[in-house]
Formats: sequence, structure tokens, C-alpha cells
Amino acid sequence: MSAAMIHPSAVIEDGARVGDDVRVGPFCHIGPGVVLAEGCELVSHVVVAGDTHVGARTRIYPFASIGHPPQDLKYRGEASSLRVGAECLIREGVTMNPGTAGGGLETVVGDRCTFLANSHVGHDCHVGNGVVFSNNVMLAGHCSVGDYAILGGGAAVIQFARVGAHAFVGGLSGLENDCIPYGMVLGNRAYLSGLNVIGLQRRGFAREDIHALRRAYRALFAAEGTLMERVEDVAAEFEKHPAVNEILNFIRVGGKRSICTPREAPASAA
Repeated sequence: MSAAMIHPSAVIEDGARVGDDVRVGPFCHIGPGVVLAEGCELVSHVVVAGDTHVGARTRIYPFASIGHPPQDLKYRGEASSLRVGAECLIREGVTMNPGTAGGGLETVVGDRCTFLANSHVGHDCHVGNGVVFSNNVMLAGHCSVGDYAILGGGAAVIQFARVGAHAFVGGLSGLENDCIPYGMVLGNRAYLSGLNVIGLQRRGFAREDIHALRRAYRALFAAEGTLMERVEDVAAEFEKHPAVNEILNFIRVGGKRSICTPREAPASAA
């Protein structure tokens, strides 16, 4: 292990913990409650504040603001935290806020996530592993984003909404309802436009699994019956299929938002 490399113009306040092999570039400011795990790099002009833990080998680019107080008018200065995972890429102008008393006092970002320029993670959000935020994505408070989800440029997600694992939110979409795992939503206001098939293929899902998801999708969003009736029908047909059951569990658990649905019912499964 080698010592951290700190540029002379950087400010590291007393109490901050900086791991081995950390690089802190010019004009960065690290607050007293911050932990930078081994191998992190702050390129330049980065500010990390509050009770913030940044995971190993995460790289943060200029003018990112990580861990400053939540943008919530109900926030009263209560102690809260931000946890950012390992091997994340955080580009220019990204903002991430810690939690609030109304949301569990913690914001959590998983490992190997990518946040492109000027994207935002609001207070009390939970972001999974391998998630990609394109430029200018806005994630309001209390949202959750599942593993490997991708949010296109300029997408906006309303507070308390859920984005399921492996989902795709199209660029400039305004998401005001929950997006099921493996789903793809588009538009303002966003509607469910199908499954994220390209994403599934890129993640190495087998063809038979994708076909099963398509059959389940058509059955779930058919015109007949209520959604919960269709959930139980699909559960009986795909009892042992883990990806289908992930969608069903997402719907059953529910949240504070409705589920995004298609504009028109899909054609019946063959």
C-alpha cells in the first residue's frame, strides 16, 4: 500500500479519513466526517461533505458536490449519511445528498455505478449496483433504483417512485409511476413501452428467459381482469421463473406510486 497523494491546494479537514492510494487533486475540499476508501480519486475542484463514505476506487470529477445537506424544506439539520459504493464513476457537476428524518436518515448508492455530468441523487434514495445515470438525470427524494437500471439523459423521476432492476427509462422521460423490473418506459408522462430487451441481451440473459418474460409481460398487461388478478394468473404459470417472479414481487410489494402501464394493452400471448 502507498500513502495518499494530496495536492497542496486541497483542504482535508481534521477528522476526515483518507485511505491508501487515494488521490486528491487541486482545490478539493474534504469535510471532517468524510471517509475516502482506498484507491479513490478526486480529480479536482470536488467537495465532499457531511457523514459521507465513498467506496474504494471510486473516481469523482470536477465540481461534483457530494454529501451536502438535503434539498428538502423539512430538513432541520438532523444527522444523516450518504454511502457511495466502490468503483463508481461520478462525472462533472454531479450532486448527491444524504438522508432525512422522514426517509431513514440515509442515502445509499451501490457499487460500479456511473453518474454522468450534472445528474442528481436526492435524499433518502437507494440506488442499486451497476446503475447508469446519463447526463442531467434527476432523481427526487425517497426513490429506489434497482440493479443495472439505466436512466437516459434528462430523465426525471418523481419522489417515492421505484425503478426496477434492469429497467430502462428513456431520455427526457418524466416518470411519475413505478417502472417494473426489466421494463422500458418512455415519454412525458412516462408510459410502459415494453421490456428492456436490449439491456437483457447485453446482460447475458438467455433467449428462453427473454421469451418467458415477453409472455409474462403480455399476460400481465392484457385487457382482461384486474392487474392483481393477472398477477396471480402469471404467478401460477411461471411459478419457477425467477425473473418473472421478480416483477410479480415488485408489483405485490407496491409503493406510494402506481405502476407504469402501457398506453394500449399488448397483444395476447401466442
